[in-house]
This record gives sequence, structure tokens and C-alpha cells, in this order.
Amino acid sequence: MAFPRLAPAIITLVTRGEGDRQQALLARGANFPVPMFSCLAGFVEPGENLEQAVAREVEEEVGIVVDSIAYVASQPWPFPHSLMLGFTARWVSGDIVCDTTEIAEAHWYDRDDLPMIPPGISIARRLIDDWVYRR
Repeated sequence: MAFPRLAPAIITLVTRGEGDRQQALLARGANFPVPMFSCLAGFVEPGENLEQAVAREVEEEVGIVVDSIAYVASQPWPFPHSLMLGFTARWVSGDIVCDTTEIAEAHWYDRDDLPMIPPGISIARRLIDDWVYRR
């Protein structure tokens, strides 16, 4: 029996600041048909570990350097036969500069002023909800 190749994917909630003043970086994908904002995501490349993939994807997509990368949870992801691995990371440096082939826009958001975000079934929503209620 042949099994499909698993393509690991990562999704990351990046934060900056401390306590009640902490903000989360959310982005709208260039192909999102509605103005929904989510965490940054991408695929693990051959030869890199998960933390390297997180740092690379964040920097490629929005020009931000991160550290304190921490695994949170995983979720089966049907496209393309993937496993989505959820992480958090902390902003270290950089201003938002979107790679417009992948990201239409990205902004820092306060907990009480979030845009439209993914539904509760998604790992992105879990990452965001965990951050909102962690304070």
C-alpha cells in the first residue's frame, strides 16, 4: 500500500511587547477572497528543522526577524496531504515588508481590536485565542 508523502507545514503567531500591551502580527494572504487575517504559514524545506522553517517563513513573508520559537499543537491539513504544526514566536527586529506574491497586507493588532480571523476549527484560531485569553 502506498501512502501519500507528508508535506509538513508550519503556522506561527508572532507577538511583540509585553502584558496587556502585547500585539500579534496577523496577515491576509494574497489569495484570500475575503478580508480574513490569520497567522503566517508555510512549508518546511528539505534540510531545515521546524524552528528554522518558522524563522525563514516569517522573514520571507513579512521581513520580520523572530526568536523564542515554541511549538504549541498540530492539526491534520488536507492540502496537500499535510500536517500543520502550530508555533508562537517573538518579534526581535524589522518592519513589516510584505512579499506581495503571498501576503496582501499584514499589521500588528491589539487583543481587543482584532480583524476577521479564521473559524474555531482551525489551528490558526487556536493560536490566536490562546494569545487573547493568556494576557
